[in-house]
Amino acid sequence: MIKFREQDFRLRPLRETDLDLVRGWRNADRVRLNMYRTHIIGEAEHRSWFARLDGSVSDRAFVFEMQDRPVGFVSFTQISAEHRRAFWAFYLGDAELPRGTGAVMECLALDHGFLTLGLHKLSCEVIAFNAAVIKMHKRFGFAEEGIFRDEILRDGQYHDVHRLALMADDWRAGRMQHRAALFQETVQV
Repeated sequence: MIKFREQDFRLRPLRETDLDLVRGWRNADRVRLNMYRTHIIGEAEHRSWFARLDGSVSDRAFVFEMQDRPVGFVSFTQISAEHRRAFWAFYLGDAELPRGTGAVMECLALDHGFLTLGLHKLSCEVIAFNAAVIKMHKRFGFAEEGIFRDEILRDGQYHDVHRLALMADDWRAGRMQHRAALFQETVQV
């Protein structure tokens, strides 16, 4: 994997001006077919989602940028201030990116969840056939908490869903090692 320059990447809040781009990404087969809901999302449905998100205290959405160019999407949902936990999801919208860009996005998202939001636990769910994402999450320290058997029905076939979670202490323990593997220069934050 190549090493990246950290300053070339950032997460920024999703804006209304991003909606058409993000909807295009979400409706692309390579993204859509790895989601629970696989229908094509229309403009009205997408704007309704954004309106709910815009007023939410428990959900946040971000655009992942590479050299000031939007290339991916990150969300934190079901954020519980009381229990300091949330779920997260992400996808790269741009298909033509250097190998390892998804890992950079995951690293920035984990930093945001644990360092900015102050979470204790971050969870995600991945459909079993998306083995590459399950493997990447585990490389970042996520532990499998369970498998929901036959959770999703897709084209007449049931699929398992893997629930994974990462704790703040585990992220902090491995954070600098992950950053050193990704970035040319690693700065303690």
